[in-house]
Amino acid sequence: MENILALLIIVVLVVALVSAGIAIYNRLVFLNNNVDKAFANIDVLLKQRTDEIPNLVEVVKQNTQYEEKVLTQLTQMRTQFLNTTNVDEKVQLSNQITKSMQSLFAVSENYPALQANQAFLSLQNRVSQIEDHISDRRELFNESVALYNTGIQEFPNVLFAGILRYSKRNFLQITDDEKAYQGVKF
Repeated sequence: MENILALLIIVVLVVALVSAGIAIYNRLVFLNNNVDKAFANIDVLLKQRTDEIPNLVEVVKQNTQYEEKVLTQLTQMRTQFLNTTNVDEKVQLSNQITKSMQSLFAVSENYPALQANQAFLSLQNRVSQIEDHISDRRELFNESVALYNTGIQEFPNVLFAGILRYSKRNFLQITDDEKAYQGVKF
């Protein structure tokens, strides 16, 4: 009778440990996939923004003598963005594209014909809307990263995270340009 009771206790402990291990594994996979999904949502918007670049470049070329160098750089960055799969590289290219587009919109103020062009104004508005959506999605991504990083650092999750080779993810940072207040322009 004692052997049966001891065997029953061992079986219950093994089942409990396996169940706990499965629950931890599933939670870590969920957290990892959630971060990937959050970035994929940002990536969709970043691609939409890069898809507007050829239209923007064409409208600007038709209405100004704007520096060809800036337009060429913008086009090259778009191509690099579309060809890379590395998340960190996409973020870096996205930041460069943002800076170039801000410069393009700022200099466009010197061209009254461009400012009166409905296609340009429409594109400028579209890019602005996409930027607002990117900002919202960035917040969700960073929240997902925070949950993931906490999840892989908790005990006993840290043991499974090491086995799965899950490592800490980086937050999407706000660039210095985005932090700088440009003031209200009239």
